[in-house]
Amino acid sequence: MTDDDYRTERDSLGEMQVPADAYWGAQTQRALANFPISGISFGRRFVRALGVVKKGAAQANLDLGLVEAEKAEPIIEAADEVIAGEHDDQFPVDVFQTGSGTSSNMNANEVIANRATEIYGGEIGSREIHPNDHVNYGQSSNDVIPTAMHVAALEAVEKDLLPALETLADALGEKESEYEDVVKTGRTHLQDATPVTLGQEFGGYRTQVEKGIERAESTEERLSELALGGTATGTGLNTHPEFPGKAAEYISEETGIEFREADNHFEAQAAHDAMNEAHGALRTVAGSLNKIANDLRLLASGPRNGLGEIDQPENQPGSSIMPGKINPVVAEAVNQVHKQVVGNDAAVAAGAAEGQIDLNLYKPVLAHNFLQSADLLSNASEVFAEKFVAKLEADREHCEERVKQSMALATALNPAIGYDKASEVAKEAMKSGKTIREVVLEKGYLSEEEADEVLDPAKMTERVILGDD
Repeated sequence: MTDDDYRTERDSLGEMQVPADAYWGAQTQRALANFPISGISFGRRFVRALGVVKKGAAQANLDLGLVEAEKAEPIIEAADEVIAGEHDDQFPVDVFQTGSGTSSNMNANEVIANRATEIYGGEIGSREIHPNDHVNYGQSSNDVIPTAMHVAALEAVEKDLLPALETLADALGEKESEYEDVVKTGRTHLQDATPVTLGQEFGGYRTQVEKGIERAESTEERLSELALGGTATGTGLNTHPEFPGKAAEYISEETGIEFREADNHFEAQAAHDAMNEAHGALRTVAGSLNKIANDLRLLASGPRNGLGEIDQPENQPGSSIMPGKINPVVAEAVNQVHKQVVGNDAAVAAGAAEGQIDLNLYKPVLAHNFLQSADLLSNASEVFAEKFVAKLEADREHCEERVKQSMALATALNPAIGYDKASEVAKEAMKSGKTIREVVLEKGYLSEEEADEVLDPAKMTERVILGDD
């Protein structure tokens, strides 16, 4: 590398050599040197949110006459480029950094300042448009980063997660309708239980996902609060009183989501209960998907020596040694996403609980884990719906055959012959290998016509008292 490959940038600690083609400045370069920890930098959602916040702040400052138009307008244009993803490679700072996220805030300030300076007609690094005095005017890392957290989190939920969950709910609902007449053995404790329809089971799965959507939506009111305007400690020092409201309006306009100034800036910066609550909803959704994936794996187990009530799609060969083996690989991926989200939830819960006095110092890890969970759940829901659920087929003949052999059919005998005789029939059937119907006829407890009426598996899937006229 030659001297031409670098330029000199300055901050309050002095000079730093920065790659000549980088838009970032001295503070970002220091962060790169200080935090070579994970190699993980913030992704598209959070970088976009930083651009949205900086644009909204610049628009508010322009309206209030706090930053002159000739500098505010290039800032807005540069922020638009960040929002569009044109400079994602200019945000290299490690997620594991200062707990306030100052390094990421300054990364955004420097990139936008240098690009705005370029648009303005100045030279990169000249600070003609200053990262602190202009881009960060009326702001602090302590209010910018939690604002970006909420913007990124709510956009991820509304624009990615909820549509993906709706896709999955629709796919499950289609199977619910398709399988409404497939009567099968119910199972409790993984043992045979009274009959159900496969459609009823899929209706349960659909409802789980729909309630997950409701849970995620219920957290939006708290996530819509923005810390911007609190500056360092929540007092709003160096900020115009109209700035928070105006910035929130511009952020709402940019995202299409209704954001508002925080009810209390001290709470918004010192605690992140809203992120914790919202991630709890994500964890619950992950648990729902895990349960559904596990059930479908069990129902598809076999194909000859398992439950075998549904046929799974042949997504890929299942074994490098066993020819013809097909595994429920997509469902297993969903199971693994659940485990990652549970781990992320532990990190979010721990971080959110660790606010100290006037500032929570776990902002970057909270943002990273939340956005990873939302991204994983969004992608997993889409893939699960399209590549697994939609391609499932019911083995109708197998379901019908097995339900006739179920010991749980004896439950329907209770109103007709009483619990004790029904137990006697069930035990005899288990011992002899005969069906419940065969034994009850042998013992003369019911006629053939009565047995057909009482032991009809389809009737057992409805809330009726069998034997009533």
